[in-house]
Amino acid sequence: MRELRAGKGLSQGDLGRELGVSRQTVNAIEQGRYDPSLPLAIRIARYFGTTVEEVFHVD
Repeated sequence: MRELRAGKGLSQGDLGRELGVSRQTVNAIEQGRYDPSLPLAIRIARYFGTTVEEVFHVD
């Protein structure tokens, strides 16, 4: 997600505002400390015009 966000020139705070979550939530997702809910994962994918599978990879 970090690469997608940076590609749009957004800060974590900017993306958080666009998605309706805090900057800390964006940071935690990017650091792998938090797995977003399914509705949030779908919002993130739609925001970037891609699929959930392209944004989030199962380890």
